Amino acid sequence: MNLIKQMLPALAVAATLLTGAVQAADMRIAVVVKALGIGFFEAAAKGAEEAASELGDVEIIYTGPTDTTAEGQIEVINALIAQRVDAIAISANDTDALVPALKKAMARGITVISWDSGVAAEGRQMHLNPSSNPLIGNMIVKLAADHLPEGGDVAVLSASSTATNQNIWIDEMNKVVGNYQGINVVATVYGDDLADKSYREANGLMQTYPNLKAIIAPTTVGIVAAAQAVADAGKIGQINVTGLALPSEMAGHIASGASKSFAIWNPIDLGYSATMLAYNLAKGNAVAAPGAKISMGRMGSLTLDEKTEGAMADPFVYDASNIDAFKTIF
Repeated sequence: MNLIKQMLPALAVAATLLTGAVQAADMRIAVVVKALGIGFFEAAAKGAEEAASELGDVEIIYTGPTDTTAEGQIEVINALIAQRVDAIAISANDTDALVPALKKAMARGITVISWDSGVAAEGRQMHLNPSSNPLIGNMIVKLAADHLPEGGDVAVLSASSTATNQNIWIDEMNKVVGNYQGINVVATVYGDDLADKSYREANGLMQTYPNLKAIIAPTTVGIVAAAQAVADAGKIGQINVTGLALPSEMAGHIASGASKSFAIWNPIDLGYSATMLAYNLAKGNAVAAPGAKISMGRMGSLTLDEKTEGAMADPFVYDASNIDAFKTIF
């Protein structure tokens, strides 16, 4: 009994510390990505943690399936509903397939937003585009056309055929490709954001289209695989690989000349912004409605359009002149 009495003060302190820890993180925000192990999303997770640290009362649950499927994300969503998280911020593998699970989450009082790759409006409260879709579509073809003054055949290497953001960007690209004289889009193929499949698809493009001048890959996995395929085929200088990529993953290919330039927004900023938006909605600081302005912390505020979507920032071009300054950041 004496021993128990001696331990009581220590137990009380421990209980106080534990209670304080729970109070310090009274909101849990799940950041759900297309698949684990992708550098872009790992960088976004750093931004989410930055936002959580700034807010002070948030725990980030970084999660996703092992491959880029809707089925995998549905399993993750159902697990998060069971955990009773406060908010889900998801980059979707499929526009429509996730809707029933996410509607169930919202019915349980969970705030749901999509970011990067969107969910149909009925399956979320708002969507954060990393940039303006028309600007991205124009940028990815411009990056190819800038190095093809006389035009030429170009091909697109996308992620999955159902990836919401990829399809929108390619559609926007096709709307403006006629503005670039002589640029001829010969094919669109899908590597499913798998390095080995993307590599094989890039090789297939080079074999099928012997006059190919550029491969446009609006996916961070696909562009690296395509650049490696071009290098391995001995076609550096003949085929330029461009699109959307991480500086850390493309620095070597810029140096080799397999890629002359590419673009991307900062994924750290994207993860940060998505977390801030989810937090402010879950806290009741804002309502996701057309015309609403919602704070994104250091990134300013997001204005929602009639579809309850908004754009974070313009894409930024990386090339030999600036790659070294960014390759160690993300």
